[in-house]
Amino acid sequence: MIAVDWGGSSLRAYRLDAGGRIIEHRRSNDGALASHGRFSQVLGGLIEGWSERLVVLSGMIGARGGWIEMPYIDCPAGIGALAAGMRRLDADAPLAGHALWCVPGMADRGREAVDVMRGEETQIAGLLDTLGPGTHHLCLPGTHSKWVQVQDGSIVRISTAMTGELYGLLRRHSILGRTMPEHEPALDAAAFDAGLDDGGAGHGLLQDLFGVRTAALFERFATDALPSYLSGLLIGHELRAELASHAGVAVHLLGSDALLERYARALATLGVGVQRHPEELAATGMHLLARARGL
Repeated sequence: MIAVDWGGSSLRAYRLDAGGRIIEHRRSNDGALASHGRFSQVLGGLIEGWSERLVVLSGMIGARGGWIEMPYIDCPAGIGALAAGMRRLDADAPLAGHALWCVPGMADRGREAVDVMRGEETQIAGLLDTLGPGTHHLCLPGTHSKWVQVQDGSIVRISTAMTGELYGLLRRHSILGRTMPEHEPALDAAAFDAGLDDGGAGHGLLQDLFGVRTAALFERFATDALPSYLSGLLIGHELRAELASHAGVAVHLLGSDALLERYARALATLGVGVQRHPEELAATGMHLLARARGL
């Protein structure tokens, strides 16, 4: 089969053998937002030459405004419920020689402000068997970081932090960005750690953000270190908010190495154990869901 992880800004396709092993993968910057109105052409071009008939898609491609709007499956839910919610796209979005199925998103209606995710559920599905029974806490960093609680094979809680998007907005469209370099410099560990520490002083995020401005005015850090300081502040506030409800519990990090590095460093600084898992789990999860659906 072919597993397609189609987010808002990126597209990844994996060619899998019968056992779910990745035998080839391809990437594109044609995310769901950039591909609007030409989804079939974009996908067809990316998987050209791959003869596998079954194609399973997940992510923002199934969101409102995507190729097809998939419903949300409510928490708690495991592989069985997610598989049952899959829908075939062929009637609405034909692609010659392939049968297209899309994975639903998930919704946590446990509080008044409903939380959701699309795409991350496939990564988690690929990890459920490994996690085993009991309660586990997962973090999937990104533009919108997802914090997920898994209990006895079911996803029971979702919490989203817009940390990555806020970082980008502040870097490009606020007074803070005027003192920073246009390029994205390498991580400055000392500045990042200082941001983590300052974020725990109890002054509140809004006050701490202005501290990035004064750090530039009084040359507390070099210009190239300021983005790392801002990153440390934002991630520090995110982690402390999430860890308050399960202090001392190890966290499973899922995603690309580049995204996980800062979170792993921050969690270690806060004394939290970490176990990393690759972003390719999305392909594993889609394979398991396809098998559960009988495809």
